[in-house]
Amino acid sequence: MSQQGAALQCYNNELVKCIEDLCMQKEELNKQIQQAEEEKHKLQHEIQVLREQLQCVCENLAQKVASRNELDKILAETEAAYMKILDSSRTLLNVLKKEVGSLKHTPELKTN
Repeated sequence: MSQQGAALQCYNNELVKCIEDLCMQKEELNKQIQQAEEEKHKLQHEIQVLREQLQCVCENLAQKVASRNELDKILAETEAAYMKILDSSRTLLNVLKKEVGSLKHTPELKTN
């Protein structure tokens, strides 16, 4: 009977050791889970911050594009108006040259 008691004691010791090993594994796994959850929360916060920054950049970009488009429109209108002024100036110059040319042919302006 003492042999059976010794075997039982040996089994009990191994069982306790296995249970202790499992408890240590569980503790280690709990630490890893906690670290992973902290990393997850950190990354989620960083993602939120980046989303907010992206939204600000997108809004700023949209405003700048709208301003550029408005400047393009103003520039095109100004260039078109300037071209009309150039055309009018050329026409005026041509008319003036013609008038001056015809004045030179009038007898009153001819010098002897």
